[in-house]
Amino acid sequence: MLAAGRGVRFGGAAPKVLTRLRGKPLLSYALDSARESGCAPVLLVVSDERVAGAAGDGIEIVRNDAPERGIASSLQCALRRLEPDSAPAVVVGLADQPLVGAEAYRRVARAHADGASLAFATYDGVRGNPVLIARAYWSEALELDGDEGARVLFRRHPAVAVPCGDTGAAADVDTPEDLAELESRWTSPTASE
Repeated sequence: MLAAGRGVRFGGAAPKVLTRLRGKPLLSYALDSARESGCAPVLLVVSDERVAGAAGDGIEIVRNDAPERGIASSLQCALRRLEPDSAPAVVVGLADQPLVGAEAYRRVARAHADGASLAFATYDGVRGNPVLIARAYWSEALELDGDEGARVLFRRHPAVAVPCGDTGAAADVDTPEDLAELESRWTSPTASE
């Protein structure tokens, strides 16, 4: 779970992922889905100790000391942590997407079991998260830079689209207006699971 972004567009003194939606931090929704998915271990990439402190049980903290380098740097922190392990692939989600459900993580992970090396969730035909990156592509991902992560790999190589529209939604919270919009059209991420 990537949560090291600086949240510049959101503003405020606290990290964006600690902003409350329906009484819970955005981060809690995302981590609950990751935990419930059965994917393990669940890593949380952070750059702020307040976010690390809000992670809860069963979450391994990975620190990104250079979040200004963009989302690629957070992905790389997670991959470096997993390199010594035997994990054949990684499923990556974003902490500012509270409506991505556990079933989306499970489906994207199953794509690897079905032979996919790269996969992404789709919602009503639109590419979203989570995404899957098999170990064969980790070295290439470790060369990425800036605010593009797995999208670069999907442009370079075949990737499997995994329909997840019935599992939740890919709405992310980048601005206070996004949060207000989400509040106004709230649907529990677990309602359809």
